Amino acid sequence: MKRVCIFCGSSAGRRPSYGAAARRLGRLLGSRGMTLVYGGGSFGMMGEIADAALAAGAAVIGVIPEGLVERELAHQGLTELHVVPSLHRRKQMMADLAEGFIALPGGMGTLDELSEVWTWAQLGIHDKPLGLLDVDGYFARLLAFFDHAVAEGFLPAADRGLVAVDSDPGRLLDVMEERRAAKPGTT
Repeated sequence: MKRVCIFCGSSAGRRPSYGAAARRLGRLLGSRGMTLVYGGGSFGMMGEIADAALAAGAAVIGVIPEGLVERELAHQGLTELHVVPSLHRRKQMMADLAEGFIALPGGMGTLDELSEVWTWAQLGIHDKPLGLLDVDGYFARLLAFFDHAVAEGFLPAADRGLVAVDSDPGRLLDVMEERRAAKPGTT
């Protein structure tokens, strides 16, 4: 896995641990020679991970819709910044560029991005690994909902298992790389 797409908040959240996790993951991407693909913003969790990855020597590719260039203040120090016409095009380009996806704490945009790539995996549109970095139990209630959806017959258990979950960014990357390597035709 050379390019990892990160979905995360354009705000910092209330806990310092969120930004610390983003910075740690950004540094890990750099130390492993990976490229960060993300939403292109310069603030909040987005800015934290991009700055940390850049400082660690990673290439960082941002994809931001025209309408959010001013609102999220597009990061001007990236390896590449793609300005696209819509949120839909942003998600599609990030998915095309990535070999795996990780969601960090964030809001509805983060949940939307994760949901779309997860649905695409369910439908066989891609077979790229998915992960949740569960910082301080941020995703605990969402994970409980997924388990409830399985119990109620709306989410197959195998599809629930498509998303790796860990609180440690290094372990999460390791699991995702193992899943990618286990698939025929991937490296």
